[in-house]
Amino acid sequence: MKLIGERISFIDDKYKTTIVIFPEKNFWINGLMGAWLAMWYTIGCVVIWALISLEITKQESIILLVFVSFWVYFAIKVTHSLLWLLYGKELIKIDETSFHLKKSIKTFGKAIPYYFENIRNLSLSIPEKSSIQSIWESSPWVRGGERLYFEYFGKRINFGRKLNEKDAKLLFNLVSKRIAERNKK
Repeated sequence: MKLIGERISFIDDKYKTTIVIFPEKNFWINGLMGAWLAMWYTIGCVVIWALISLEITKQESIILLVFVSFWVYFAIKVTHSLLWLLYGKELIKIDETSFHLKKSIKTFGKAIPYYFENIRNLSLSIPEKSSIQSIWESSPWVRGGERLYFEYFGKRINFGRKLNEKDAKLLFNLVSKRIAERNKK
């Protein structure tokens, strides 16, 4: 196994290349996000309890139902982001015929094959350091921030979550080289 950067490892085989990209591990951010999520679940449970147990007017129940719908949305999004930070990884396999991409949390996730003859415009996307996009993507609750992408039947396929510029360029060089090698065969 070889390393490129701090979070990317790969294994080259005669017939395939396997790449694993791990999320950043930051104890303090994960701890604060876990504490925030625990507080968020507590607030939601109290509001749901109030909705069920207390005698409230119809207007108050509508307000609480609207709140609960937003609460559920953010609870799901932030829970998924925290699980990604703790247990997630991106798995890439480049074999003789295709580029396989799996974004998984532990073992959950589906590997999707993308055949070489349909992949177009493998590119690198690095936002400027002082841009709003860069600031937004550096937030721990945002799962996005993919640095590499290609077009597949007109759809943009992104991968390489929250890689720094150096690691993204190294990954781009490795992937484009392996695709070119495998595509020639």
